[in-house]
Amino acid sequence: MLLKDKKVAIVGGGPGGLTLARLLQLQGVDVKVYERDADRYVRQQGATLDLHYDSGLKALRESGLIEEFKKNYRPGAERVTITDNNAVVHYTERDNEPVKDLDNEHVRPEIDRGPLRDLLIASLQEGTIVWNSKFTGLKEEGTGWNLLFEDGTAAYADLVIAADGANSKVRKYVINIERIYSGITIVEGNIYNAAVNAPHLWELTNGGKIFAHWKGKAIVLSAKGEGSLSFYTLTKETDDRLITQRVDATNKEQVFAWFKQRFSDWSDNWHEIFLTDDSYFVIRPQYYFPTSQSWETLPNITMLGDAAHQTPPSGDGVNLAMQDALKLYEALCVENFSTIQEALVSFEKEMLSRTAIATEEALELVDGMLSKNNLKFMLNFFKQLNE
Repeated sequence: MLLKDKKVAIVGGGPGGLTLARLLQLQGVDVKVYERDADRYVRQQGATLDLHYDSGLKALRESGLIEEFKKNYRPGAERVTITDNNAVVHYTERDNEPVKDLDNEHVRPEIDRGPLRDLLIASLQEGTIVWNSKFTGLKEEGTGWNLLFEDGTAAYADLVIAADGANSKVRKYVINIERIYSGITIVEGNIYNAAVNAPHLWELTNGGKIFAHWKGKAIVLSAKGEGSLSFYTLTKETDDRLITQRVDATNKEQVFAWFKQRFSDWSDNWHEIFLTDDSYFVIRPQYYFPTSQSWETLPNITMLGDAAHQTPPSGDGVNLAMQDALKLYEALCVENFSTIQEALVSFEKEMLSRTAIATEEALELVDGMLSKNNLKFMLNFFKQLNE
């Protein structure tokens, strides 16, 4: 086996990195995951995720974790309601039967990000994840690398995998191609105890998702299993710094003032998002990497997930990362390559081809979601899905 007696370091403990660690450990590989979080509980774990049959779910099946997934996914959370700016419902799946057959290639079951991360962490050997490891750089050491961390410690690895997300600090050791601003900015937030703090929106969401669209702007709401409501606004902004320079995301009043001005043609129904202090907000300009990107494969380092490729929000991000993990595992441990570098050449070629298509599709989808007639676009989109 190519990785026999080799040390593998994965930088980043998101779904992609953890999936790869699980797959490698099943083959007896010596692998460590270096994660910047102080522990698994330190950070709020985002919105719900829909996993796809041939990517996210396939990776879990190959990892031997599909039964754990069945215990943690949320049947019914996949049901969508589409509204306009006045919260008037134009389409709803709220009375549909919840997804139960995970062997149906068309289903996209939902799971909260936290439980997905937890089941992946629980599948790893104790001590696999080295918490509070704030990566600062790499230094060549023989045929491998010394990983350097903020606290002054270092760790050797024969092979380094960058799984440290959109703001990867490892990527520059592979390639320096810069991200491109998509023209879209998201204001993301989370309302805790939403049944009390945002009762009308909580009832409208009905345990599933709301897609609200009107004249080039959108709001997405997702109910989470622990009773909170995640949301994000999508707007086209000419400058990726336009909102961040004007609005302090830690100041609810500033965020609310921006919302009332930017969404002035939306009804007060949506103001419920901002009426409680039991919430948080983050401003996220959306970027992507050019679909033509490529690089010369190195023998001891590669990337997966958002560190390697990025798309605006289309539901594909976590699935692409977990698919990357599966494809990289197969190249290193299943296929018959003579060297690690040959395996990485094959993996990177397939990944770049696959994700270039996904990036183009995501850009096209989000452009439709924020078009002048975006409500009609979304209604037609779901009509086609159902057909």
